[in-house]
Amino acid sequence: MSDHQTDSHSAAPVPADGSESVRAEVRREYAAKLAQAELKAHAAQAGIKLAEGFTDYLDSSKLLGEDGSPSAEAIAKALEPLKPAEPEFPQIQGMGYYPGPPFRPTPGVSLDIRNR
Repeated sequence: MSDHQTDSHSAAPVPADGSESVRAEVRREYAAKLAQAELKAHAAQAGIKLAEGFTDYLDSSKLLGEDGSPSAEAIAKALEPLKPAEPEFPQIQGMGYYPGPPFRPTPGVSLDIRNR
């Protein structure tokens, strides 16, 4: 048996012992895809609708933390400008019971006074 095996997707030899260098290469390869998936998930949770192809124009390396995994802080910072603004409603009383002065109709003019 040889020391190297070949992966089904590439012809390059892969060490049989699963060395750390191979794992690091795989992490680097899929870190950007994982960061984009995390970005889409955070956007969906926040109610943000991303435009089609939006993640294609993003630099995914900016969404990664020091250890190479997706950073929640960086993703939140990237989505901050896209969050919809909270609507500001005027502070009015609205419907309900609000005690106030009783309704008093305007005093009418007597018909007797008009005809004299």
